[in-house]
Amino acid sequence: MLFGERLKELRTEKNIGQNALAVALELSNASVSYWETGKQIPSAEVIFKLARFFDVSADYLLGLTDNY
Repeated sequence: MLFGERLKELRTEKNIGQNALAVALELSNASVSYWETGKQIPSAEVIFKLARFFDVSADYLLGLTDNY
């Protein structure tokens, strides 16, 4: 669940809605919601896109480190 919590935290810190994030990354709004609630985990490719979008490491998103 740490992934979803971190994703939501990063998204809200940048004041970006789920829909805006989905549009920016060419993904579905439902996917973003599922990831934040822990119903699904994104593919490695999407994790890479999210890490680049938020300028954090994939390890941070995955909860493997507390450093961005």
